[in-house]
Amino acid sequence: MCRNIRPLFNFEPPATEEEIRAAALQYVRKVSGTRSPSGKNVACFEQAVDDIAAVTRRLVDSLETTAPPKNKLVEVAKARARNARRFGT
Repeated sequence: MCRNIRPLFNFEPPATEEEIRAAALQYVRKVSGTRSPSGKNVACFEQAVDDIAAVTRRLVDSLETTAPPKNKLVEVAKARARNARRFGT
């Protein structure tokens, strides 16, 4: 999994369209092996991002859990603390 793709399910507030599109873009970049496609491939690259974003939104909206939603700000703080311990910053 691409390390820049973040979990999007079961958060309060819910994942935004921008977060979902960013995850889709990272996925397409990883699979295609390119950060930005050549002119001939721009349309299919963008279509893939749109398609994956739509499927991701459907998936996130359809998943169910009994766990309480996580708070995005709390999770970011935990990640920063882990990084500080890991990298000593």
